Amino acid sequence: MSGLRYHPAPQQRSRAQAAIEPAAEEPGGVLVRNEAGPDAGPIRRLSASVDSLVGGLVEGLVALLILAEVVILFTGVVSRYVFEEPIVWCDELASILFLWLAMLGSVVALRRDEHMRMTAVVGMVRPKVRAFLDMFAVAAALAFLFLFIGPAYEFAHDEIPISTPALDISNAWRAAALPIGGALMILVALLRLLRTASAPLAIAAFAVVAALAGALVAISPLLQDLANLNLLIFFVGVVSVNVFAGVPIAFSFGLATVGYLSLTTSTPMPVVVGRMDEGMSHLILLSVPLFVFLGLLIEMTGMARAMVAFLGNLLGHVRGGLSYVLVGSMYLVSGISGSKAADMAAVAPVLFPGMQARGAKKGELVALLAATGAQTETIPPSLVLITIGSVTGVSIAALFTGGLLPAVVLGLALCVLVWFRYRHEDLSGVRRATRGEIVRSLVIALPAIALPFVIRTAVVKGVATATEVSTIGIVYAVLAGLLIYRCFPWRRLVPMLVETAALSGAILLIIGAATGMAWSLTQSGFSEDLTRLMANLPGGRAGFLAVSIVVFIVLGSVLEGIPAIVLFGPLLFPIAREMGVHDVHYAMVVILAMGIGLFAPPFGVGYYAACAVGRVPPDEGIRPIVGYLVALVIGLIVVACVPWISIGFL
Repeated sequence: MSGLRYHPAPQQRSRAQAAIEPAAEEPGGVLVRNEAGPDAGPIRRLSASVDSLVGGLVEGLVALLILAEVVILFTGVVSRYVFEEPIVWCDELASILFLWLAMLGSVVALRRDEHMRMTAVVGMVRPKVRAFLDMFAVAAALAFLFLFIGPAYEFAHDEIPISTPALDISNAWRAAALPIGGALMILVALLRLLRTASAPLAIAAFAVVAALAGALVAISPLLQDLANLNLLIFFVGVVSVNVFAGVPIAFSFGLATVGYLSLTTSTPMPVVVGRMDEGMSHLILLSVPLFVFLGLLIEMTGMARAMVAFLGNLLGHVRGGLSYVLVGSMYLVSGISGSKAADMAAVAPVLFPGMQARGAKKGELVALLAATGAQTETIPPSLVLITIGSVTGVSIAALFTGGLLPAVVLGLALCVLVWFRYRHEDLSGVRRATRGEIVRSLVIALPAIALPFVIRTAVVKGVATATEVSTIGIVYAVLAGLLIYRCFPWRRLVPMLVETAALSGAILLIIGAATGMAWSLTQSGFSEDLTRLMANLPGGRAGFLAVSIVVFIVLGSVLEGIPAIVLFGPLLFPIAREMGVHDVHYAMVVILAMGIGLFAPPFGVGYYAACAVGRVPPDEGIRPIVGYLVALVIGLIVVACVPWISIGFL
């Protein structure tokens, strides 16, 4: 996971980028120039100064926005549950600020080079070709942003006469985040080009992008006669070319959507911006930055270390013991953070050094980390579970209950493979923890282990919504860090808030672009065609489940889970009911299938997030992850064939 890579100076490179993409240094070459230094020209020095000013302002704003969201939502919970006096404008204000957080977070992610992109292919080519592809990614992203900015302004302008129901202010205050965020991303990208880009390379990359766009425009009359074949051209061809060339995922989706709609339909572009707005700013998605921040908090306060230490003392002395600890830790932490990136960031830094000391290879570690990310997709509070409940009417409490055991089944499948791979591990240098050490570590870990139960209880008992409950977790983690673990370095708070905003912005921009793409597929009639096909499959319920697994593995690899559910959930869940498949059982099957796709290379962006967190080049984990994916698929088949695993405790 990284962003539009302009080879910034080492102190400005993100940790994820430094791990995956070392800065290219061409001896005597002119492909990439260094950041503006003392000997740089006046333009480079000026652009560096403006970039620092803009970056500081935006980072300060996003940090304040996250704190404001926590305060607003937690105040709403306390007012409603403790004083029984709901504050009606809390959710509305939180929604307004959330869109600003999403767009400004995207700006921070662009400036810090943290937008998700696939670099496996780019990393295999020669340095000169790689430098060109890096610049091509910049040009393609700028092309989308320039196409986006005009319709975004029109959309915001159209929102001026619309007033919000509670605050009674113009909705343009919220919608203005779209054009302003887009303009800031353009500014940040151009400033980086002025500071670092080689002029000949930039001209060549922009010329190629312009030539490709011009070719599509030239053949647009022909495209309009191809009907749904255009779906293959744009949503398979254009997306694939961009993704493999290293263009960030969000911009790849956006270019394909804008190209398809503008060249083959008469859809006004502000409508597409509206769909992106809808995808990015749904209040339920506010869980993303808040749970990401919670994940960082449990790492900073020592809660994650306490849980991992207890599991390490319990299992560290057996062959493959730390791998079992990784599987168990991800299960526990998933119940706390709700964000896979935060889950992995909380666990990997604690376990990876010890696992490497025992001889584990980096590729093996990141493969297991990605596999556990897929395994824990159904553990509440899962954002996909919440989304399924919101779009299909299935009880969220039932989904939370049903999601626990399927993850255990997939975890057991992973543990079987771990046992096989590590059955000959040398344990001569490993000391077994005493019973007293195990008990002490359990006592220390209890406040941390209690947090998932606090979160689940708050949701099930109606104390807080699935979005608000993250603020309860944040307050709990802050108090635990200050009063119990006595570990709360205040100097890390602002960088954590900025890091949260950057990761959230990158994720939410993908969701917004994927929502626009999903809406385009709906308008084409593709989703209805797929639904009719699946309803008439041979084999009845078993055939329907089998095809659902395949379809959602593919969807999980090319679409973020939430847009895929928004698109296909309302269509496929009624068919599942007609075929006698329980709603919760079907939800578990499709979520786990999407999780496998999300963490499966080469398309699954979750895999690259795991590589970024583990600071491991993606190429090293591709071969080891195959076995883990097979284990996950076997576990998924068991879950699909045994409905009791999903619904036995309802």
